[in-house]
Amino acid sequence: MDEGLFFDTMRQGLWVAVIVSLPVLGVALAAGLIVGLFQALTSIQELTLTFVPKLAAIAIVFWMTMGFMTHGIVAFFHEQIIPLIIGA
Repeated sequence: MDEGLFFDTMRQGLWVAVIVSLPVLGVALAAGLIVGLFQALTSIQELTLTFVPKLAAIAIVFWMTMGFMTHGIVAFFHEQIIPLIIGA
């Protein structure tokens, strides 16, 4: 395997990782901002108040986007990784 092919495959793998993780990270960011704003407005400084809603939102979005994530990763492996392994 030459250097260019290796770095191109690595770049595509990182891009797939970014695309697959965007829904979960976006919801975690939004939930954190909303809870932080709520805490700032009400002066409630409870640590579990930030953890529990964020965890619940992440779990719900992860469950809803599992098909998208699986399809993206499997497609990358079928189109990029497996042909490199078998030498096609």
